[in-house]
This record gives sequence, C-alpha cells and structure tokens, in this order.
Amino acid sequence: MPLNVVLVEPEIPQNTGNIARTCAATGAVLHLVHPLGFRLDEKHLKRAGLDYWDKVILKTHASYAAFKEAHPQGNFYFFTTKGRCFYHEVRYRDGDFLIFGPETRGLKAEILAEAGERALRVPMLPGLRSLNLANTVALVLYEALRQLGFPGMV
Repeated sequence: MPLNVVLVEPEIPQNTGNIARTCAATGAVLHLVHPLGFRLDEKHLKRAGLDYWDKVILKTHASYAAFKEAHPQGNFYFFTTKGRCFYHEVRYRDGDFLIFGPETRGLKAEILAEAGERALRVPMLPGLRSLNLANTVALVLYEALRQLGFPGMV
C-alpha cells in the first residue's frame, strides 16, 4: 500500500503543487482536506506541479471529519512544531497517513488533541517558527520511504 500525504486546509498553491510533484515521484497518495486556500485549477498550483498532475493519485475530502470517516482504520501521524517526538523516531508502515496542517497556523488544537504520541516534529534551531510545508513533507515522506526500503523506486 502506498503512503498517504494529507494536507489539511492548505493555503498556498505553489506548496501544494510542489507536494503533488513529490507524491507523483514517490507513488504517495495526496489527500487534500477542504477548505482549500485556492482552486484546484489555479495556474500557480498547476505550474508548481509541472506535467506530473496526471501521475498524482489525488483524493479530496470535504472536511477533516469526512477524511477520518473515509479512513477509520488509518494509521495516522501528525506533524507539528508542538510534537514531542522527532519524525524519524517512529517505525513507518505501508499505507500510513502523514498529516500536515495549513502553512500559516498548523493543525488545529482539536486535531492535535487526538494525536497524542503520534504528534511528531522536525528538529530546528530555537527561535524559528517552522520550515516550509513542501520541504517538511518531502523530508518526512522520504524518511518513511527509506524505512520501507524505497519500494518500487530506482
């Protein structure tokens, strides 16, 4: 089963386009949870994804509740600067869901409340707010793929 990248209420089309391209290159499924801060036909989104859009497995969800309802048995990891564990300290499995929040505010408190020990973070120097979303998704996704032996990749 492929890994799943979940963007909850993404705001910046260029980030989502870059993430879509990363998903296409890795075989990960891209889930977009509404509301989105852009339209799916927006030119900046399409340009950032280049000609990879036909290779992206894209699923959209009307809300976070609808996403959870669609995946009741999902193995979820939540990425936040508030996480206590580092992203590389867990054992990823086929089909895991890597969940990221909006660029300007991160995941909502109610989502983080359900995360518990599955709230993970990327280490950074103190005093900085966060990394770029597309960069964070790429490094977390590739760590999960590394652990899985880069299945099907050359």
